[in-house]
Parts: sequence; C-alpha cells; structure tokens
Amino acid sequence: MNSIVNAKIFCRKIWLTFALAILGSPILAAQVVPEREQSPSRTEAPELTEEAEKAIERGLKFLLANQNPDGSWASDNGDYAIAGTSLGLMAFMVEGQFPGFGRHGKALDRAKNYLLKRSKESSTGTMGVKMYEMGLFTIAMSELWGMTKDPEDNKVIQEALERSVKIILRSQSPLGGWRYAPRPDAGQDTSVTSMVFVSLASAREAGVLVPDETIKRVTGYLRDQAWDERTGGFGYQGKGYTIACTAGGVYAAQLAGNRETEWVEAALNSLENNPKMFSRKDNGHFYYSHYYAMQAMVQAGDNRYANWYPKIRDALISLQQPNGSWQEKEKDYPHKTPMAIIILGTPHRYIPVYQR
Repeated sequence: MNSIVNAKIFCRKIWLTFALAILGSPILAAQVVPEREQSPSRTEAPELTEEAEKAIERGLKFLLANQNPDGSWASDNGDYAIAGTSLGLMAFMVEGQFPGFGRHGKALDRAKNYLLKRSKESSTGTMGVKMYEMGLFTIAMSELWGMTKDPEDNKVIQEALERSVKIILRSQSPLGGWRYAPRPDAGQDTSVTSMVFVSLASAREAGVLVPDETIKRVTGYLRDQAWDERTGGFGYQGKGYTIACTAGGVYAAQLAGNRETEWVEAALNSLENNPKMFSRKDNGHFYYSHYYAMQAMVQAGDNRYANWYPKIRDALISLQQPNGSWQEKEKDYPHKTPMAIIILGTPHRYIPVYQR
C-alpha cells in the first residue's frame, strides 16, 4: 500500500504545484463563464458562471469570518464541530485551496490542526457524537492526505485516517449498514450508511484498504433492505421513500459499483421526477439531500449532470443570505454553508470522491 500512497501524494503534489505556479490560484483552473454565454447542450457538462463563482466567494468569506479561534467551525453552542470543520475544509478544497497554501493557507492549517488534535485526544479513535461526523472526518482526512504544505502532516493524517477506517469497518452491521453508534449491533439506516460508505470510498481512493466483502455487504443492504421497487427510491429504515435517503442511497450504490443496474437507474429517475426536489419548503433536508444528489448526477454522466447542476445552482444562489451564508436562522447547523459551496463548486472536480 505504501507505493500506492506515495504515488498518490506525489501526483497530487505535482498537480497542486502546477496549479499554484501556472494559474496563480487553483480557483482559476475551472473556467468561469458569463451567465449569458453559457448554454450547455445535453452532452456537455456545465461550467461555472460568474454569479456562481461570486456566491462561492461570499460563502468562503463567511466561513473565514466565522471560524472559531481554535480553527473549528461548529454550531453556535459548539456542537458538531467535527462535522462542521471537516465540511469547512472540504468547501475550500473543492475550490483547490489546501492548508498551508495561498491566501487562506493559515486559516485552513488551523482547521486541519483542530481535527488532528481532536483525533489525537480521542482514546478510542471515534470522532464526534454520531457516525455522520465520523464519516465526514474520514472524507476530510482522505482528501487532505498528501495535500498539505508540511510533509510532517502526512504521517499524522495517515494514522488518523487508517484508525478511522478500522473503526468504521468493524462497526458495519451484519446486514451491511451502519447507524449512529460505532458498533455492529447498533443497527442500520440508509442515511448513516450513505455517509459512512462515501467516506470509505474516499479512503479507498486515497489508497487505504477497504475489503471487497465490505462493499458487497453495502450493496446487499441498499438493494435488498432499503431500495423500494414500488417507489424506485430508498427508505430510511427498510423500504419506502425519502428524498434524502434516495439521494444518499443512490450515490453510495454508485460508488459501490452499481452504476449500470436497473435499481440505481430507477432511483435516479425518482429524483429527477420528484416535484419537491428543488423546493426548500417541501424538501426538509434540502442541503443534505442535494449534497448527495449532485454527486449522484455526476456519476450518472454528463447528460444528467448538465440538466441537474443549473437547477441546483440557481436554487442555491437564490437561497444565499446577505452575509454570504446559507444559514436560515441565527442558531443553525454548521453543515449548510459548506455543503452549498461544495455543490456549487462541482465543476471544479478537485476532490477525487466527487469525480466520476
């Protein structure tokens, strides 16, 4: 595995050096197209518009202005700091910005150091209060590995990542899913399973071993326990349909190697034909569901991506608050703003787990 890891680190370092040296800022690597000039065909993936890029910049400025002194992002009462900080880092990474580099390098270093400190302080290796946070932490570590300025970080990040993956692997239920607690007897639901498996896919992309048997069991859970032939979508616990679980379930199923199956196709169709999908009022888990749905459409190919991205792009731009955030109340969960940025930044394709 070391040769795989070393090759990954080398290639990603070469990419980052090239982007910084030749482009001045990694953000410029994705072409920004004025709104009036953009008219993607059904076979051409859409690119960033100037309006979307400005929305991303306002969102990143909000995150910088609201970063805690210890480097974290969390809810106002300090909850969900692992999830908020992991997503906050990824919001910058989706724009090609990494700890130690560029104008925000110091702020991102603080966020990285906060997560590594929390990992070191955890006697069990578990992170956060639920497996959602464990999954997001694992994605962040996977994408940070080999991409920070200080080479001494690599070993620390590697150790934190591998320990996190081991906990996730041994917490898989006999039926193939995961639930809130890091125990195999905790049960399973489609929401947690989707988050956790996406993190394993990210770790695998980074070079960490994820057994084929684990992936096979995830497929079995999603197809046999959660997918509902009547609705075409996924239920929360058992068969049924929720927008968020269908979006997360189909993305996890794609990453598990089921892209061309009839049941995955049916789930994609159900999302495309759901009239509540782009309604903030009717889609209760709006940001969470679109975080998955956007990436599912990327996996489904350029036709679906080209049709989907402009809709969620325009919806998110309309929902952005005057302060640059996507917080809808004074005390809100910390995931909404970074998830919105990650969705808007999809054309950059800088984070491997968000690539096809």
